[in-house]
Amino acid sequence: MLEYSPLLLLLLVGTGFVAGIVNTLAGGGSSLTIPALLILGLPADVANATNRVGVFLQCLVGIRGFNRAGRLDTADIGPVLVPTLSGGLAGAALASFLPVSALKPLLLGAMVLMALVILVRPSTIAPEEGTAVIRVNDSLGAWAGLFLAGVYGGFVQAGVGFILIAALAGGLRYDLVRSNALKMVCTLGFTLVALVVFIVNDLVLWLPGLTLAVGTMLGAAVAVRMAISVSQNALKWFLFIMTLVTCTAAMIV
Repeated sequence: MLEYSPLLLLLLVGTGFVAGIVNTLAGGGSSLTIPALLILGLPADVANATNRVGVFLQCLVGIRGFNRAGRLDTADIGPVLVPTLSGGLAGAALASFLPVSALKPLLLGAMVLMALVILVRPSTIAPEEGTAVIRVNDSLGAWAGLFLAGVYGGFVQAGVGFILIAALAGGLRYDLVRSNALKMVCTLGFTLVALVVFIVNDLVLWLPGLTLAVGTMLGAAVAVRMAISVSQNALKWFLFIMTLVTCTAAMIV
């Protein structure tokens, strides 16, 4: 039986807090939380499962915060979720016979491309204020982009936040705040399905999972306030930095 010292649990809360901010404003927070759970002594599969507790509760807090601030386009949730979760089911099916490592080059390629786009043509990922939103049902390309984001998310969740932002901001022209709000709705859907499977298979350890969730929820609450108070330009550069950090982490691992 694992023993958790108060100091380790406190560090887990702190790690979750940083990850909650990162996940809410960009993506890649699990590259912090999963190693923290491994340090506690959790096996890799249990750490991956337990991490979803923090992600799930963080999404609930983030969605509530964005909605209360009037930055969640609730009418678009259904149309966005249909292709995303459809892709998620396809991705989960692929994961049953393809190794996760098969998508590592795709993730790196997508991250590098996103970083280049932010530098060369930032308006592609960060639409200017007043840009008209494209509805999902009016754009086959945007529907396909969300479906492919779902495929990736269903296959392996790590880094899916970046892919969803590219689809929502780049394909549908939502500003980065609204993109992050809808991204959290999509992530909630992925995570709920995965978490149910993990719970059924008894892979979730609730003490570290809920301890981590305390931090991720606090981080998400802070991040929502940051998102609605800072400029689009600041969010764009935060996204750029986190893209580079994720690329580096993926290459090291």
